[in-house]
Amino acid sequence: MIKIDYPEYQPNIKNQQGKEYIFDEIRKQWIWLTPEEWVRQNFLQYLTRCKKYPSSLIAVEKEIQLGELTKRFDIVVYDRNTNPWMIIECKEMNVSLTRPVLNQALRYNIILNVPYIIITNGSHCYGFSGNKGLLEELSDLPDFNC
Repeated sequence: MIKIDYPEYQPNIKNQQGKEYIFDEIRKQWIWLTPEEWVRQNFLQYLTRCKKYPSSLIAVEKEIQLGELTKRFDIVVYDRNTNPWMIIECKEMNVSLTRPVLNQALRYNIILNVPYIIITNGSHCYGFSGNKGLLEELSDLPDFNC
């Protein structure tokens, strides 16, 4: 398991028509604040502020085609050549990080073919590097040096 020390974060939140919205600094828009979105926004803060991943190389909730299915990944980090480098699958805090959660990220990786796969529920985080079809568990998120 990877230990995540989240940075102090004062999100920009507003109430509109009885719903809470959070401003997503990556997408530059207000997003309905669901429990999963809370995890995603805090993890994005960790990536950009603690790990120094460039926000310009992070995509959030983009569609991909998986065969005939249209799916949405949570977060993809690209390398400096704009090749997908890391998939991050976020779940709300009460969702256990089980094999089906990892399998979801692995399905996205069929299309994206990244070297790093991360799954998190905000409280727990697991990372894997893939090499020749084998997954090796990570003890920390890789530094962004690509």
